[in-house]
Amino acid sequence: MPGILDKSRTIAPPGFNRWLVPPAALCIHLCIGMAYGFSVFWLPLTRAVGIDHSVPSPLEATLLARLVSTAWDWDKPLLGWLYTLFFVFLGSSAALFGTWLERVGPRKAAVVSACCWCGGLLLSAVAVRSHQLWLLWLGAGVIGGIGLGLGYISPVSTLMKWFPDRRGLATGLAIMGFGGGAMIGSPLADRLMKHFQSATSVGVAETFVVLAAVYFAFMMLGAFAYRVPAEGWKPAGWAGPAAGLASAPSRSLTAAEACRTGQFWLLWGVLLCNVSAGIGVIGMASPMLQEMFGGRLLGTEIPFEQLDAGQLARIAAIAAGFTGLLSLFNIVGRLFWSSLSDRIGRRATYAIFLVVGAGLFALVPAAGRAGSVAAVGGLLCLALSMYGGGFAAIPAYLADLFGTGSVGAIHGRLLTAWSVAGVVGPVLVNYVNVAQIQAGVPRARAYDQTMFMLAGVLLVGAVCNWLVRPLGTAGGTVTGGPVADAAPGVPLPHLPDRLAGAAVDGRVLGFWLLVGVPLAWGFWMTLRQAWALLG
Repeated sequence: MPGILDKSRTIAPPGFNRWLVPPAALCIHLCIGMAYGFSVFWLPLTRAVGIDHSVPSPLEATLLARLVSTAWDWDKPLLGWLYTLFFVFLGSSAALFGTWLERVGPRKAAVVSACCWCGGLLLSAVAVRSHQLWLLWLGAGVIGGIGLGLGYISPVSTLMKWFPDRRGLATGLAIMGFGGGAMIGSPLADRLMKHFQSATSVGVAETFVVLAAVYFAFMMLGAFAYRVPAEGWKPAGWAGPAAGLASAPSRSLTAAEACRTGQFWLLWGVLLCNVSAGIGVIGMASPMLQEMFGGRLLGTEIPFEQLDAGQLARIAAIAAGFTGLLSLFNIVGRLFWSSLSDRIGRRATYAIFLVVGAGLFALVPAAGRAGSVAAVGGLLCLALSMYGGGFAAIPAYLADLFGTGSVGAIHGRLLTAWSVAGVVGPVLVNYVNVAQIQAGVPRARAYDQTMFMLAGVLLVGAVCNWLVRPLGTAGGTVTGGPVADAAPGVPLPHLPDRLAGAAVDGRVLGFWLLVGVPLAWGFWMTLRQAWALLG
């Protein structure tokens, strides 16, 4: 196995088609992206003991008792910590193993990612069966979170080496799958849970086992399909980086050097704010929609608290579709906004994300009070497209400032902001929501205060982005003027290996179909649910 996984075994031979690498990255990211869809499990897991009703824990029960008790159901705030653990360990493992990944190559990192993510799901199935919350946190949260981190960063630097002429497009291709994972996984998980549901099970444990098996097969395929370009390779027709870019460093900085600059920490703040807002909504998207609109999702005026079991099941399916719809905009935003950043610049693109995004979040409470499901859905979908675009464009932003030599390691360290955001976002949503309900605020209005707080967080990020300036020649000093995000290379009259030309290669077509068919199914399911939601 060490020989098979060695980086030298992944160097592409002459004539290798670079369009084979993006679907390999998608095989990884479409699987680990299901982390975004985990809110589809929250409400079923709050009935894992009672099956058709929730068995709440006594108010005096300690945290330790709730972690190990088999007599009480888990509540949403406790389950929300699983979502926090995902991204705490994603960012931590990306920072810790980023330099290691650059040394050993993407294949070995992807194999370890598959073992951790799928192994964590299997351990989570055991946790649900034995009703041990601490084991669920350990399985999916800790072990799975490490798998998320390694799988997330494994294709980024590789694809930017394959696409130096289109950095934004490259990072969009690398990361869009992470946003699309829930678009496939959420409706699939909802169907699996319904299939496995019985008088003694809500179907979550069995669903975890099936997902682990399917994801492992896809992730291993992607890992062994990875290739890295040979030293000195460049795309045909590309003349190299354009001279005179104000933002282009004279040399690539190492991860340690980049972390000693103010620009790195300003971008860290930008990512923290953007992710905190987006992740807070994604983590509770399914229950938020159900509680905010209740029976209106079924065409009645019955509040959420008065719905019967059959009605709850129906709105849960609609909310799963809403989670998939958010994922659809997440994935489209990653490709659209990152590609647009190649034209208008990274700094201008992030200004749109943070300022316009703040306005979108601030409008959600008014749309909710008006009772418009379509308006709330539209606002959050557009905001989530910008959230996804922020993830996709950040590696190119880093490459513009620090060079591509160690961008994988630098990106890994920057993702510690995701770890912090994994605490800030869900805590703002979960605990402020619970506090509002305990204070007597109706469930339909209990998310309003949170939306205003998240809008404020985005405005703080906008200030950080405005302060970013290009590196000086000394490698870290700030020079005047905004970042000049000109095109990363000499314009190409054409791409000789564009997809139209690559289609003659049967491997390219087959590989893209392999990832495209599940994406198309997820897209279709999302549109069906969106029609029910908006109708």
